[in-house]
Amino acid sequence: MNKPEKLSVAAGQLQVPAVPIIPFIAGDGIGPEIWQAARQVFDAAVKRVYGNERRVEWKQELAGQVAYEQTGSWLPAETLQALRTYLVAIKGPLTTPVGEGHRSINVTLRQQLDLFACVRPVRYFAGTPSPVKHPERVDITVFRENTEDIYAGIDFAAHTSGAQALLTLLQAQQQADKVRFPQTAAFALKPISSEGSKRIVTAALEYALAQGKQTVTLVHKGNIMKKTEGGFKQWGYEAAAAFGEQVFTTPEYEQIRQQHGAAAAQVAQQEAVRAGKVIVNDIIADNFFQQALLQPEKFSVVVTTNLNGDYISDALAAQVGGIGISPGANINYQTKRALFEATHGTAPQFAGQNKLNPTSLILSGAMLFEYLGWTPVAELLRSSIGQAIAQQHVTMDFARALPAAVELSTSGFAAYLTELIAQSK
Repeated sequence: MNKPEKLSVAAGQLQVPAVPIIPFIAGDGIGPEIWQAARQVFDAAVKRVYGNERRVEWKQELAGQVAYEQTGSWLPAETLQALRTYLVAIKGPLTTPVGEGHRSINVTLRQQLDLFACVRPVRYFAGTPSPVKHPERVDITVFRENTEDIYAGIDFAAHTSGAQALLTLLQAQQQADKVRFPQTAAFALKPISSEGSKRIVTAALEYALAQGKQTVTLVHKGNIMKKTEGGFKQWGYEAAAAFGEQVFTTPEYEQIRQQHGAAAAQVAQQEAVRAGKVIVNDIIADNFFQQALLQPEKFSVVVTTNLNGDYISDALAAQVGGIGISPGANINYQTKRALFEATHGTAPQFAGQNKLNPTSLILSGAMLFEYLGWTPVAELLRSSIGQAIAQQHVTMDFARALPAAVELSTSGFAAYLTELIAQSK
């Protein structure tokens, strides 16, 4: 029998033993019950694919409300160290107060572990209730920069010394007249760097090339924030240029158009598509939201700044059924550390009722297994969820919109998925 072992990194590659030790944080609110459901499904899928050859040794770590009650800390140092040591982990939703109280644990984890890429694949499972006419046209993977932008947390309340110091700086730079009510204004800073921008765009391009995706679209608000969001766009194209003949970018298109005309530029782009190159373009954020509703098939991989990415990933998720079935990962492709997570909230009003949908966490687990290189497990998890939804065996959130549905509890849905996995060929 193989012994549980830690993951490791050698020659820049993640080394995965037969029995990896994977930390988990159950989470707050509905977290513990969706974790129990997800774990049952994970273990069943691994068993079905690998028999007794492989399994996961799940290691519990504390964060959130339970951690605070037991240790006096919302994020104990021991938990943070475990996530550093074991490299890959998974977690349920954690409580973040609005407007007061402790800082978001999710943001803290991303920054402390430098998990710079928030990866959110958004796809439609047939039969899922959706508010749009053609949700099946949505198949978009969002790469959201995870460590910069306003999430840096540099935020000063009105009438504080920090706010006054920033106002003084703006006055010295002849910028204070742009603040409508300077004496009562709160201020926040939005750092966007070339290093941060280039590494997230590089990660998105590497993903697109590996997955055979046709386009990578830089989403930004550079028409207004010319130095920050505009910088992201510029640095993004610089990162793309490093891929040479593997990509065809909008600046290349524009250069050909200016020198040889629009027809020649169109021909060059068509030739690039036929050659299997990734087309790298950009779009203003507000226009992206419109186009994602009207023509979502135009996009395959989207890469953007932190705040834009927060909005975009949830908005796209709504088109295919909501964040209740939306998976997510936070990854550092350089150190190989990764944290997979449910993307929804804690829903404390439903805690302990065994009602809500564990699919977000299960699909995040599928991403985890894919990251480990256990792709057949990931595929089995996704196919079983697709089968359950197609057969309308769903939890309360979907059953409300599907008159013929069989409504299942959280644990009942996990049991149904486990049966489908056991019956799979």
